[in-house]
Amino acid sequence: MTERQGKLLQAIVEQYAEVASPVGSSLLAKVFDVSSATIRAEMADLERSGYIMQPHTSAGRIPTDRGYRYYVNQLAQLGEKAKPRAERAEQALAARVAGGGLPERTIRNAVDTLVELTHNLGLATIGEQLYISGLSNLFGQPEFIHPGQVQEVARLLDNLEPWLYEAAPNQPLSVYIGRENPIGSTAGCSLIISRFRSPFSDRSYIGTLGPTRQSYREVMALVGRAGQALEETIYV
Repeated sequence: MTERQGKLLQAIVEQYAEVASPVGSSLLAKVFDVSSATIRAEMADLERSGYIMQPHTSAGRIPTDRGYRYYVNQLAQLGEKAKPRAERAEQALAARVAGGGLPERTIRNAVDTLVELTHNLGLATIGEQLYISGLSNLFGQPEFIHPGQVQEVARLLDNLEPWLYEAAPNQPLSVYIGRENPIGSTAGCSLIISRFRSPFSDRSYIGTLGPTRQSYREVMALVGRAGQALEETIYV
């Protein structure tokens, strides 16, 4: 992938997350100050490589799971930080976690804060239980208007707790995009989870579940900060 194609893919991912509709070449041509024909040629290359797709004829392009994975990997490799607005959200999250009280209440408070800040479903393990908040956020997204897809999301949630305990993801921050999810792989969701140590377990987890179309830069930063803040606050 060329440097311009990488920046073009980034622009498509971020614009699609914001507007929830396919991104056209005319808009991108203005952003990159080149002709629409140049953008269409670059988009054609990205599409042939499997990074973007055209959902229907005459539409713009949207990222594929592979495109999202490339974007997320670039964020991790470059160590890109959240924008100032997200940095303020991280600070607010840390402050609310610090004043949470008992460990269980603190974890629930952290999850509820993630729901408020990311507009995704929030989740965390508390001992042998999985605390979930924000279902209405998840099912209110335009991606989940079809009953079959809602059923897939429900199946993912039903099996998420046993999978977490069995798989025990070992990275500080793990991102499972779309079909990468071992359960509910056709649900069109991304699971972002942070591992942290707590009085309940050395491998507790907090995170969010949302559509593949989301602001990964901000959500990853917030989930990672939530795990860090919880460990600093409740782990002794």
